[in-house]
Amino acid sequence: MKLPAVLGWLALAPGGAVAADWYTGAEREVAGEEWIVAVDASATVTTNNSAFGTITATIAPVATLLDSGLRVRLQGVAGTYSYPGTAVGQTVKGVQQEGTVLLGYEWIWQQAALAGYIGMNVRSNELSILDPENPVVGTGLGLKVAGDLYLNPTDNTLLAVNASYSTLFNAYYARARAGFAVAPGVFIGPEVTFLGDNFFNGWRAGGHVTGFAIGPMKFSLGAGYAFDRIRKGGYYTSIDGRIAF
Repeated sequence: MKLPAVLGWLALAPGGAVAADWYTGAEREVAGEEWIVAVDASATVTTNNSAFGTITATIAPVATLLDSGLRVRLQGVAGTYSYPGTAVGQTVKGVQQEGTVLLGYEWIWQQAALAGYIGMNVRSNELSILDPENPVVGTGLGLKVAGDLYLNPTDNTLLAVNASYSTLFNAYYARARAGFAVAPGVFIGPEVTFLGDNFFNGWRAGGHVTGFAIGPMKFSLGAGYAFDRIRKGGYYTSIDGRIAF
């Protein structure tokens, strides 16, 4: 059974002999197990003085991650940032932490996968000094929705889109990647990201190399130009990794 190139899992095909690697769909021999949990970790650093890390667990409570079915998603985010506070005349430093619990459903087809989620998130934003121009401060609870699309337009290409929105601070995130296979299981292509909330908004555009393995994990590296409304232009680097069991 052929999976979408950027399916976010390592999962067994029916019969237990062949698995499809994360991002690439490249088939490989595995033991007779069935993957039900995938763990993603990512980190992004920008020259605009922000650094964030995320860890996400996606769980198939019924059947496996290879099958269409219910999904449970648990996510934690933590990061730091700083910006010039025009109202206070000095640099404002911020610390952000967020936890999310989502319930969703994923549809799996031969060349694509589509998932939708809904749930709640708790987010805390702490500032080094009070900034009257920044309303995104304190701790709150919000309704959150998210979606993932993974698609193989052709055997040697991929398209991936991940997006989310929370009513807490009107926070949004959307990332799209396209790629072309340059080696077995390895894709290179462009990526673009839009993100923001009631205070911050920005975008990133660059390139990625996706699908290389180190031990049991699959990785993706990205880099490019970053822009936000306060610090304007800069650069970003990112790394994503996934393991399933």
